[in-house]
Amino acid sequence: MIYTVTLNPSLDYLLSFDSLAAGSLNRAAEARYLPGGKGINVAQVLTSLGGDATALGFTGGFTGRELERLLAHSGVRSDFIHVDGDTRVNVKIRAGQETEINAAGPAISKLQFRKLADQVRGMAAGDVLVLSGSIPASLPADAYEQLADICRTAGCRFTVDAEGSALRKTLKYRPLLVKPNHHELAALIGTAIRTKEEAALHARTLIDEGAEQVIVSLAGEGAVYVSAEETYLANAPAGRVRGSVGAGDSMVAGFLAAATAGKSAAEAFRAGIAAGSATAFSDRLCTAEEAAALIPRITVTQFEGGDRK
Repeated sequence: MIYTVTLNPSLDYLLSFDSLAAGSLNRAAEARYLPGGKGINVAQVLTSLGGDATALGFTGGFTGRELERLLAHSGVRSDFIHVDGDTRVNVKIRAGQETEINAAGPAISKLQFRKLADQVRGMAAGDVLVLSGSIPASLPADAYEQLADICRTAGCRFTVDAEGSALRKTLKYRPLLVKPNHHELAALIGTAIRTKEEAALHARTLIDEGAEQVIVSLAGEGAVYVSAEETYLANAPAGRVRGSVGAGDSMVAGFLAAATAGKSAAEAFRAGIAAGSATAFSDRLCTAEEAAALIPRITVTQFEGGDRK
């Protein structure tokens, strides 16, 4: 079983316009509600790809109920802890370019966080926990580190898709996978990253600090995969990018779906890029068919300069 944690989920209100004039009345060409949150995106794509996923986290109020209803309607299992206050509504505006307006979200109590920790303690060896996204201000800054420590004790694996210290503090607990983009990796190591080769070399720092596998995404320039034994570079397939929301989450889902199905690291890496690109080329999260169609257009090559000698 793969579990995903979204500490601050959202009900996303997506508005599409042919054009947008500030300060005037604008009528949307399309409006819809979507489940939001990085871990929730991972769970949705994993389910679409045939994986066994359950979304965890915190929901509240009528917006939380609608979020859970939308997930159930799409076949995604969830086991959220209910909190006081309403799940936040984030507004996404598409009008030539994409604008996001994100709310803060409800407060989460110490007791409610302990309930989530107890859920993690109940996981079995062989389960994988995906920790994705930002940590709400009402939770301790080391929330991911606490959950990673529990995973180590319980014997389950975990992956992390977060920024800064929230990511770095988990490395000593040996995450199965971490997935910074090149900007996030550059901020961690304190130097600019311009090429896939530079990303591969600097990703070694995260391996040295404890990560088992690292994927660094470089948007249209492709991505790199690094482990203690292997380093791969890959292109990004050509296509029209319609939106970036959920692309990185889809990459994590595609990689985990393939890896847990017994695929090699190179195959799982290719599957992750395909899923991430398929979402970027769509107005929504990718389908299994859309991701599979991109596989032949992705070339994965070994980077000898990134391997240990």
